[in-house]
Amino acid sequence: MTTTSPASPVFHGWFVVAAAFAVMFIGFGAAYSFSAFVDPLQGTFGASRGEVSLIFSLAGFLYFALGLITGPIADRWGARPITLAGMVFVGLGMILAAQATSMNQVYIAYGLGVGLGVGCSYVPAIACVQRWFTRKRAFASGLAVAGIGVGTLVVPPAASLAIEALGWRTAWVVMGVAAIVLGAGMALLLEADPRHRGLAPDGGTAAAVQGTGPAPGMSVAEALRSRAFFQLYLSGTISAFGVFVPFVHLVPYATDRGTAPATAALLLGVIGIGSTAGRFMLGGIADRLGRRTTLVCMYVGMGASLIIWAGFSSLWALGLFAFLYGVFYGGWVAVLPSVVMDAFGSRNVSGIIGILYTCVAVGTLVGPTAAGYIYDASGSYLLPILVAMAGNFTAAGVMALGMRRGQ
Repeated sequence: MTTTSPASPVFHGWFVVAAAFAVMFIGFGAAYSFSAFVDPLQGTFGASRGEVSLIFSLAGFLYFALGLITGPIADRWGARPITLAGMVFVGLGMILAAQATSMNQVYIAYGLGVGLGVGCSYVPAIACVQRWFTRKRAFASGLAVAGIGVGTLVVPPAASLAIEALGWRTAWVVMGVAAIVLGAGMALLLEADPRHRGLAPDGGTAAAVQGTGPAPGMSVAEALRSRAFFQLYLSGTISAFGVFVPFVHLVPYATDRGTAPATAALLLGVIGIGSTAGRFMLGGIADRLGRRTTLVCMYVGMGASLIIWAGFSSLWALGLFAFLYGVFYGGWVAVLPSVVMDAFGSRNVSGIIGILYTCVAVGTLVGPTAAGYIYDASGSYLLPILVAMAGNFTAAGVMALGMRRGQ
């Protein structure tokens, strides 16, 4: 049934955006703060950098791969319950990892806990936002996923300070409790469909809502058979092998060159600043310039920024790289769900986004871990950086070729 809410001066979709922002701030802030724990975990367990990097890669693989399951569940049952469970998983993963006495226990606790948690919350939350907007879809999506950028800005430096003051185990316990309390509370504000409030996308009243039947759009099977989906999946797969290498290895790279750990952790904060700026600015620009065109530009921008990391090693150069990479990475995350909604409609948007993100899962599993083992063998990150650079440029070419053919 459709219910009509009392008139409000603020469109309720913006409250949904705020809830999605908070969920992503907590989930991805916890995930991307992992870089601050690399050195303590190496010191505690005598592990190599490749072995420690595998923890993040396992979590990253799960939180992108699980969209294959959580997206369709959210389409059927709504985003709120599964996102609520996700926030609890994130918190428990960190709390249990803090009790670990071996690396295998950290793999299970953090890898499964945070991986399951973000996997349950990300796709349902971002897909939820898409249904509330049409004209400002990329802008609203950008605001929601800005939570990832702000989380990357705030949480890793805070985690580094907590590690220095409390130790890495207590730091993870504190972060885990905060994730459960704050994340679960904000997840309760998510609503999947404006029609349940008698509203239309972008605002409007019940009179503007055309019935309460299935939302328009392709079935999952129709989307998977389309050239547009193949193009998005191929470009995402090629890019994904290098996308998350900086999130794991930029801080250790800086500490290897004599930067203090707390200062090096600020580089992730700089990625967060750039990412937040990209999500706020580029989403609105994409609504005017064209979302697919903007997506191509994001791939080019990520590839070009990696040239700085490959060629320079001073702290200022790394800071410039971190900011620029963050801008284009943030724009990529903001624009991609809107491109999916434009191409396939709202009927099964959670499921389609979830399936699409499996392409990122494989790259996230392989990329950061391979970069760690390459470093262990050669003492250099140059090859992983060059591979990431080439992947982004190739992804841009795939998208641009598809646009030229009118796909």
